Amino acid sequence: MPIKTEDEARQIIKGWLDAPVPAQERSLRQAIEETELAQMYYEQKGNDNGVARCGRIIDLLNDRRKNLES
Repeated sequence: MPIKTEDEARQIIKGWLDAPVPAQERSLRQAIEETELAQMYYEQKGNDNGVARCGRIIDLLNDRRKNLES
């Protein structure tokens, strides 16, 4: 399920909070990979807004992953 907006990313992260840490890490890794693929697609299409949006979503997901690691 692709994440389309930063708000959607925040809601999804919030929904994962009750899951065990390994499950959260797995979900985050998958979401980051899917969003990176979407970002590459937008790059190929020349959609700068889509590339930037995906970058912000990836940043949010990476921030959560770093919080789990610490």
